[in-house]
Amino acid sequence: MSTTATPRIQSRTPAPTPARPRARLDWRLRFGALSLIWGFSFLLIKVGTGGYAPFQVTLGRLVFGTAVLLAAMAVKRERLPRGARLWGHMTVAAFFLNALPFSLFAYSELTIPSTLAGICNATSPLWGMALSMVALSEDRPTRVRVAGLGLGFLGVLTVLGAWQGFHGLDATGTAMALLASLSYPVGWIYVRRMLAGTGNSHLSMTGGQLLIATLQLAVVTPLFAGLPTHAPLVPLLAIAALGALGTGLAVLIQYGLVAEVGPTTAQMVTYFIPVIATAAGVAILGESLRWTTPVGAVIVLAGAALTQVRPKTRAEVPSGSPEQKS
Repeated sequence: MSTTATPRIQSRTPAPTPARPRARLDWRLRFGALSLIWGFSFLLIKVGTGGYAPFQVTLGRLVFGTAVLLAAMAVKRERLPRGARLWGHMTVAAFFLNALPFSLFAYSELTIPSTLAGICNATSPLWGMALSMVALSEDRPTRVRVAGLGLGFLGVLTVLGAWQGFHGLDATGTAMALLASLSYPVGWIYVRRMLAGTGNSHLSMTGGQLLIATLQLAVVTPLFAGLPTHAPLVPLLAIAALGALGTGLAVLIQYGLVAEVGPTTAQMVTYFIPVIATAAGVAILGESLRWTTPVGAVIVLAGAALTQVRPKTRAEVPSGSPEQKS
């Protein structure tokens, strides 16, 4: 029998079905998991600082987080980036995106509740909007975004109870939490300017960045905090979870979401973090909650959402495209 089939037989023979890749967990479930992980991070910081110095908490967090990313790189057979200049820029990024904000949040939670730290974290889009107007000439502000900026900082004042003279709040701890949230957009603007288009994967870049941040804290911690004299188990487990889940696994989930649903949808997790952080702090740690905290948080999140609104031009969005929805 000839192995060459006639056209008629070919039309009746079904083509072989290619093997389908294994179905991934639905992105909504991963989005929810990421919200929970990052929302509970502030509770874990609070528990960790109950047994260890803030720098020790940050160093432990980075060690566990880096281990997860390096393991993921090994599984995917990816290498760390190369080039002295590249590593120099990554060192700056590691400081502003990891070492500095992680340390500031750990120090802040010595004197402020985890609920307040979580809400302060939600101001990052506001700081980012304000900085981008100065540092990024292509990022033009609109009336809606400027209004969102003003509304967001009004929410911050509401959270802090400014008309009451910030009564009952530790000014230093609150300032540290706000500076931590400011550090993130500073780092991202630097990354956007100096590390865009390197040709390396997000995984390898982030793995290298966390490795540098770990080395930075490994130098600083012995000088300012020394070595722990004892090792309480519960705070240690909190630090391990904070690093492995809140820093390592969360980054992997985040990049997967960005690749699947885009950065706009993925960054919506920012608006769930303070809600979860507040609920966890009140329900598990028994932290008190004044009416100004949830009300101010809603105002902050509304302002942050407005700062992310970007106008669509007719050239960018075809008529009738679903992307035209605001």
